[in-house]
Amino acid sequence: MKILLTGKNGQVGNELARCLQGLGEIICLDRTQMDLADLSQVRQVIRLSKPDIIINPAAYTAVDKAESEIDLAMRINAEAPAVMAEEAQKLGAAMIHYSTDYVFDGTKSGSYTENDETNPQSVYGRSKLEGEKAVAQLCKAHWIFRTSWVFGVHGGNFLKTILRLAQERDSLRIVADQTGAPTWARTIAKTTAAALQLGSVDHILATAGVYNLCAGGDTTWHGYARHVVTQARQLGMPLKLVPESIEPIPTEAYPVPAPRPRNSRLSTEKLQSTFKLALPDWCADLDICLKELIQDTNEKS
Repeated sequence: MKILLTGKNGQVGNELARCLQGLGEIICLDRTQMDLADLSQVRQVIRLSKPDIIINPAAYTAVDKAESEIDLAMRINAEAPAVMAEEAQKLGAAMIHYSTDYVFDGTKSGSYTENDETNPQSVYGRSKLEGEKAVAQLCKAHWIFRTSWVFGVHGGNFLKTILRLAQERDSLRIVADQTGAPTWARTIAKTTAAALQLGSVDHILATAGVYNLCAGGDTTWHGYARHVVTQARQLGMPLKLVPESIEPIPTEAYPVPAPRPRNSRLSTEKLQSTFKLALPDWCADLDICLKELIQDTNEKS
């Protein structure tokens, strides 16, 4: 089995490059080797490599910047996946694509299921939804994994931002009325690899569809930040900030160009029942990742 992996230097791509080992020949590509903004290059790389499965974690993820870079966000998040899906279908290959909680408007009171109506409120959310639709329409054998609040050792994310700010400041104001499940990039990668171990292209075809893939439990950005600071201090990281100095604020007090869903909770019942997989709680994953981050920082210093 030959697997083509995009975005190998991204949060999820980096973890996938490791977790997919042993499943076949893995072709790991970064932006210099396959730039999703260059649709002709995307098509050419796929035609030359002839993969059995295309796995696409690469994306335009600058949520606020997307509001002013609409064409670029659409090209990378919608048009490029469409090209991949089209080429995969021609090859008789499968495609695994990653999406986001931003395809929803966040007004539902409970957890979103895969069957709930989408209603993205931002350019980023719209671009990701268009990518979902293209993959589903153009490639019969597909898995679309929707995730939320991704963090990891590699790349930029909220966890690393809070750790940096906690070393520089003695107080922070963090939004406390948006709810979701922080999800470790490694859990996304491990879950993908575990699902792939159940079969090949035929298995993906038989179970094709959209699946929510995120950690168990939920919290707010404020609760997330307090947990990070509390655990980091317990692990001996020198911080100026104490958890009690993180002030909860409403969304309106932190204006940004792109609207965020107030509710980003995603039900993972479909994924867990289809693939017989259990997903860890966000706290457990975050604590392990935090230890790795601190250890990595100590080794570099």
